[in-house]
Amino acid sequence: MPAPGGKGGTNTLAIVSLVSSFFVGIAGVITGHIALSQIKRTGEEGKGLAIAGLVIGYVMTLAAIVGVIAVVVSLFLAGVAADNAAGSPDGSNQKGGVSSTGNVPENSNAFGGITFGQGGALVPPTTTDTRVDLTQLPEQGGQALDPAAIGIQASANGEPMQLVVFIDFMCPHCAAFEQSQGPAIQALQDQGKITVEYRPIGYLDTFSAGTNYSSRSAAAAACVASESPQNYKKFLDSLFTNQPAENSEGLDAAELGRLAQEAGAADITDCMDSKTYRPYVAFATGLASTHGVQGTPTVFMDGVQWKDGSFTDFAAAALAAKK
Repeated sequence: MPAPGGKGGTNTLAIVSLVSSFFVGIAGVITGHIALSQIKRTGEEGKGLAIAGLVIGYVMTLAAIVGVIAVVVSLFLAGVAADNAAGSPDGSNQKGGVSSTGNVPENSNAFGGITFGQGGALVPPTTTDTRVDLTQLPEQGGQALDPAAIGIQASANGEPMQLVVFIDFMCPHCAAFEQSQGPAIQALQDQGKITVEYRPIGYLDTFSAGTNYSSRSAAAAACVASESPQNYKKFLDSLFTNQPAENSEGLDAAELGRLAQEAGAADITDCMDSKTYRPYVAFATGLASTHGVQGTPTVFMDGVQWKDGSFTDFAAAALAAKK
């Protein structure tokens, strides 16, 4: 039964419940329950207002909860998409914040290489693409090589032969090849018999304790190719001389930048920090993979792949056949 005194006007909290429920749902719910309790005890008017405040308050509170859940889910999905975009083109899906599109370095071709001729002179690239797009990589076509599709072919009679070397700066066999064959290759280059094209790729990213060193160092080389091509070979040699062990984190950005400057190149810090050429390296890596390049070093001379035996004998036979 209502308390003595009966109806004494409209309960204040009932009014507060209705009004506040439109702005802060939970406030409408709390004040509505209190108002109903007071009305039951005092006999005041306003029960309908309190009930309306409760209903609207619960609806607004539920809508707010749904909204928060939607925002959380959206942020989660955005994070998943960013992680997927950071994956490497060969399916390893390693994180690294790499865009799917990027620029081709100045002085380099769209296949991932930079070429030098007699006396170390830069050979201008024959491709005209200035951008790469990882979504446009061809489908994996098995292990059949198609070198012509990635700019590897025999030279015209009377022209220097094309030597293309796929390298990975984490690869010890690449360092050994450069150390053992570098002087002979340099001699042929200086004689004007060959041009030498280096294509750094990121095959051994999984051997750098999650730091993607192969791709990072290749991108650093691309920075040097763009800014200081005359110092590219010296930087390449320095990367192999200072090659980190497999399954280590590799050299960090500061060390790569220092080696570049010691090689006489311009400061590449900003270029590395912004990952300017990481998409380019990822594209070159994917392109090599889809065209059957199975490891590093992979070497082509005049469109023919060196597979086994002495490289010196292979090169001599190729030169003899061209005469």
